[in-house]
Amino acid sequence: MSVTDTAAPAGIVGADPVFAQVTGPGSPFEIGLRDGQRQFVQAPADLNTMIEAARRFGDRTCVVDFDSTGVERRMSFDQFFAWRDQLVPLLGIRSGEHVALCMRNRAEWLVGFLAVMKAGGVAVLVNSRGSGPELAAMIEDVDAKVVLADGERARLIREAGFAGRIMDLTQPYSDEDIAAAGKGNNPEPSLRKADDPCAILFTSGTTGRVKGAVLSHRNLMTGLMATQLSGMIVLHNLARSMGAPVEAVLAQMPQQAALLVYPLFHISGLGSGFLSPFMGGGKVVIMRRWDAQEAVSLIAQEGVSLFSAVPTMLWDSLHRARVDGASLASLRNIGSGGQALPVNLVEEVHVLCPHAQIGTGYGMTECSGAIAQAVGPEFMRNPAAAGRVLPMVDLRIEGPDGQQLPPGEAGEIVVRGAQVMLGYWNRPDDTAAVLSSDGWLRTGDVGTVDAEGYVTIVDRKKDMVISGGENIYCAEVERVIGEMPGVRECAAFGLPDERLGERLVVAVVADGVTGADIVTHVSTRLARYKAPTAVAFSTQTLPRNALGKADKIALRKAWHNLSGEQ
Repeated sequence: MSVTDTAAPAGIVGADPVFAQVTGPGSPFEIGLRDGQRQFVQAPADLNTMIEAARRFGDRTCVVDFDSTGVERRMSFDQFFAWRDQLVPLLGIRSGEHVALCMRNRAEWLVGFLAVMKAGGVAVLVNSRGSGPELAAMIEDVDAKVVLADGERARLIREAGFAGRIMDLTQPYSDEDIAAAGKGNNPEPSLRKADDPCAILFTSGTTGRVKGAVLSHRNLMTGLMATQLSGMIVLHNLARSMGAPVEAVLAQMPQQAALLVYPLFHISGLGSGFLSPFMGGGKVVIMRRWDAQEAVSLIAQEGVSLFSAVPTMLWDSLHRARVDGASLASLRNIGSGGQALPVNLVEEVHVLCPHAQIGTGYGMTECSGAIAQAVGPEFMRNPAAAGRVLPMVDLRIEGPDGQQLPPGEAGEIVVRGAQVMLGYWNRPDDTAAVLSSDGWLRTGDVGTVDAEGYVTIVDRKKDMVISGGENIYCAEVERVIGEMPGVRECAAFGLPDERLGERLVVAVVADGVTGADIVTHVSTRLARYKAPTAVAFSTQTLPRNALGKADKIALRKAWHNLSGEQ
């Protein structure tokens, strides 16, 4: 099936009057065809122009940050832009040059990114959790002219042998440096073109070597505007239900506040965690590292209304709120992604956050964010799905030979659109393996799409377990186990087996559930061969990779200790 036809503008406009109103001619989200793709025709020329529009929020609180000693930093939009403008000449770069950002989540990371955009550079987002040699290798691979780092990362990179220029943004600039940079030859950078590179984000590397996805200004702006469009449609539907003008509803809404928990080097952290709320005039509350008690406290103190996190973080927050008797009443939008939300988690969210709309999404770095999304009633119609295909995305399901499959059949998800990356940095063979000459991207994910555009992820293509000649999709097994009361986390994966080739096992965090219960439940919901051959229980949260997903490499290594098998 191809969603190209069902997602065409004319079809959507005819079916949804709100969509027609919001995306019609002359509107900020007007959609038109360019180069065979749907695009936002009113989009700015480059991302910095889009960022500059946030200056209008003036003295409104922009960023709330806490240093390692717990001291608060609270900045307005005026103060943040002044900081950004001061940093730009200190970078000393020319348009198109690469600047690496290598820091934990902190205000300096945000201002560094904005400064690179203002200077016309390309921001390279380095995984700050890497070792010194890993960080240095990524930075050298992309030929970064300067590295913006915090103190710890600056030390690690230097000790790993990197000889290039490093700016530790946690150290204040001297008046002399600022004055000298201001007098230097720093011409105002020309506007970047929409198809020029804007940022390089590294893929997680869990299924192969680390690669840098090169995203253009158009890619990132399309991803951001698609998210803004979804929010605008929700707002218009709310106004219609209240019988009030959109402007009146908007005027009564308090400033949105987003709790940033995703790492900023990941597309979810950059897009939904930072740029989207920032450009909408929202307050970004930064967490350096995950701590459920701190998260619950910040939600209450800062009136956090937007909270997007992986299911484990949501479970942790709900549990901590119950233990501490803390209020989560300010939350209005709770999102997650990457996997289906367990039914009991959704029920718990509704109990503790009755006014919050729950949403989910499916996306990837190479697509500048979300491919599919569903919020509120649209999510509740099909909570097992990863969302509905977004209107700017063409999506189809392909079989092993590249044939297009009908609705409901599982195959590889292949997408096309203005948000799809330019390619992998300095990896032409890797690029050619996933990106066709006419712009179709092979996601490596196995899934289905129904007639309404709901996407259900079955599994990572490369993470499929082949047991006794049968294909077992781990995500399908995890989804079924996640429906069981008492199950908080589960991860299914394959282990080598002399007879079967591979056998499926499961690691679980649960209360009041036995291994036999899990095997029986899976056997009655799915084919018998999909039931795990062994179940290991953990009393601690399962290990996670940098994207917050279960680290199956670590779990395989720990299996004998977890299971007690010899």
